[in-house]
Amino acid sequence: MQSQAARKPFKPLPYLLTLPTAVFVAVFTVWPVLLSIYQSFFRQRMNIAKFREPSFIGLENYIDLLNDPYFIKVIGNTLKYIIGTVPISILLGFLFALLVNRKVRGVGFFRLAFFHPMVLPMVSAATVWLFFFTPDYGLFNTALRFLGYNGPQNWTGNPNLAILSVIIVAIWKNSGYYMIFYLAGLQNLPTDVFEAAALDGANGWQTLWQITFPLMRRTTLFISTIAFIDAFRTVDHIFVLTSGGPSRASTVLLFELWSQRFEYQDIGVSAAITVIFVVILLAFTITNFIVSERKEA
Repeated sequence: MQSQAARKPFKPLPYLLTLPTAVFVAVFTVWPVLLSIYQSFFRQRMNIAKFREPSFIGLENYIDLLNDPYFIKVIGNTLKYIIGTVPISILLGFLFALLVNRKVRGVGFFRLAFFHPMVLPMVSAATVWLFFFTPDYGLFNTALRFLGYNGPQNWTGNPNLAILSVIIVAIWKNSGYYMIFYLAGLQNLPTDVFEAAALDGANGWQTLWQITFPLMRRTTLFISTIAFIDAFRTVDHIFVLTSGGPSRASTVLLFELWSQRFEYQDIGVSAAITVIFVVILLAFTITNFIVSERKEA
């Protein structure tokens, strides 16, 4: 009797408040993932009459993808894109935050200048940079000729430079965005720690390396997670700059997913790519948090 009396009364309000979000996640995240897992075990191509009806083939879609040299190339391009954009964007965002985290006149203008690329839609940013990469009269080639270097002429059409072109645009676009998170983190750091370090004779580098970096660890964890996810899901500028070419030299995983689903209308293969996509993101996110929690402990 006492245990029943000690029980807290059921309060439905917290569950009602979270219900819309739970329904949204279930309908637009959980269900599509489960459906993709199911469809990945079938062969179904809507542009071929005899394959319009799904037929069960087990893991054949995954086996075909992993044995396809073009898909392996796409995975390699995705890794190049992530390695080329994520660390540099995060580092530049941190450096920008350090530069504008000062109480000086006109600092607001520089904050706006660094953040401004993020305001532009990715398609608009890619269109601007397409002029930079244009052969003959593009700003990049004009500057190179001014310095006495005549090539390369076609950045987005060169198989060796196409992925570099989209990496440059992504870094320019995202660095200011990550700067905002770092700036917010820097402005919330305890000032007494830095005052004590200054009294102990610590120089700027020692303060940065031994105090600022450790205190910004969780901010870096958050930024690295969203940067990694953004690197996987951002393909707008690839459509504008290279369309995945030449010869798939700039095709990344999400672009390949779009091509398989909407150009080739291969539902089974596109579903298998979706599952691979989700598994990679989950593996990175979970590993990132586990490593961070161990460091905190």
